[in-house]
Amino acid sequence: MANHSQFGFQDASSPIMEELVEFHDHALMVALAICSLVLYLLALMLMEKLSSNTVDAQEIELIWTILPAIVLIMLALPSLQILYMTDEINEPDLTLKAIGHQWYWTYEYTDFKDLTFDSYMIPTTDLPPGHFRLLEVDHRVVIPMESPIRIIVTANDVLHAWAVPALGVKTDAIPGRLNQTSFITTRPGVFYGQCSEICGANHSYMPIVVESTPLTHFEHWSSLMSS
Repeated sequence: MANHSQFGFQDASSPIMEELVEFHDHALMVALAICSLVLYLLALMLMEKLSSNTVDAQEIELIWTILPAIVLIMLALPSLQILYMTDEINEPDLTLKAIGHQWYWTYEYTDFKDLTFDSYMIPTTDLPPGHFRLLEVDHRVVIPMESPIRIIVTANDVLHAWAVPALGVKTDAIPGRLNQTSFITTRPGVFYGQCSEICGANHSYMPIVVESTPLTHFEHWSSLMSS
């Protein structure tokens, strides 16, 4: 959960999010190195007198041609690796379908019979003490921790987006189309997200709450919800 004046990401709760945070730090270090080199060269040019050796040196021209290519490769390779990791779905333990509406979510646990519910935001006037305003819902998405989860996302009316930052998940919900992604929660907890596609007047009032629990608690919850 993000807090006020927070500069960095939320604590990563899935392997994909951990990779994204590491790539972000890697890209920032590359950008810092580039900025430092450019500032050094600018200061050097302002303080030193230019000579014909600096202007006409073919070695320097070779360096400033090859160096940017190396930098781009350093950024592209880990980026492509993470991109393919986000698209990889291998034998999920649980399949979940999320359907976006104006302005609530419907969830279907396709591996269970008659396990479907709507998830609405709890109004501020009905919010229990200690819960987050505009983020808490009446029915949370409960999943088992350390299990591969596949989520199929679609919409019933307009464009939506199912996004949970702590899990590194953001998938567009498009009417008439099924998009899918997968994730694994590495620890128990409650993770908050919101619709990340402007979908109308109440766009900011359709939050997402994912609760990661041990397998025994999930089995108990699913049996109660199915009955």
